[in-house]
Amino acid sequence: CRWYKTCILRTVSIKEAEDTRPDKGYSGDDVDPEEVLAVLQESITLPLEIPSGEEVEDIIWSSRIRLATVVPGKEGHPDTITVTNSRYQGRVSFLGPSYSLHISNVTWEDSGSYEAQVNLRTSQISTTQRYNLRVYRRLSEPQITVNFEISGEGPCNMSLTCSVEKAGLDVTYSWISREDGADTAREGSVFSTSWRPRDNALSYTCRAGNPVSNVSSRLIPAGPFCADPGYPLEKTSTSFCLLAKGLLLLLLLVILAVGLWYIRVQTRCKTPRMKTLRRNRMKLRKKGKPDPSWA
Repeated sequence: CRWYKTCILRTVSIKEAEDTRPDKGYSGDDVDPEEVLAVLQESITLPLEIPSGEEVEDIIWSSRIRLATVVPGKEGHPDTITVTNSRYQGRVSFLGPSYSLHISNVTWEDSGSYEAQVNLRTSQISTTQRYNLRVYRRLSEPQITVNFEISGEGPCNMSLTCSVEKAGLDVTYSWISREDGADTAREGSVFSTSWRPRDNALSYTCRAGNPVSNVSSRLIPAGPFCADPGYPLEKTSTSFCLLAKGLLLLLLLVILAVGLWYIRVQTRCKTPRMKTLRRNRMKLRKKGKPDPSWA
């Protein structure tokens, strides 16, 4: 019987321990962490919920190690907040009335798991809320690289590559082309196509996105990159360069002509004046008067 009594006692103790566990609806032990997205160098708030009708004794915020402890003030007294992780000093605050954690100037190191342990005075239980903070950078305008190949009388084969500087993780790319009034989307950072001068003039746009931002590139027309002397169209880039050089040369010629004309006019204006001055000097010398130029 001794063995049997031992078994009974052990069973009862386990049952009592289960009865004294906090309500699972509040404990948060069986709840997946809440996903929270943050933007690098911006602010984010981890929302905390307090069970209604409960008085809070204290709140312990942690991120791998203890981050801060909040003790609500009583009867008009201020709250007592102690930030124990120096990495968050000056960057965290606790928004009332639930003391949600607000982080400013978010860094890459802030990403990861967070936990808020709320100790309730009224029911003498603790609830736990967990978070998974993911930090992303706002994307800059996509950069496009164009490679094309023309083989004889065949089509122009193009390869368009889209990239974003310092993109980070979870970036998606897609190419948008518009034909017959409808947009067509193709997933991926690299898009391959072919084009002939007789084909419709299509333009392509790259769209890049991550969980916190979406950006688009400028329009990329197919024709100017694929045009060749053997085709009816000329390369737009080559034509533009030749036109720019021609206009620059014409401008230089105009400036040179204006300069020569100005010099010639100035010379013509000075010649009669010099002749008049010489005549006056000769007359003064004959009369014995001093030269006015020495006056």
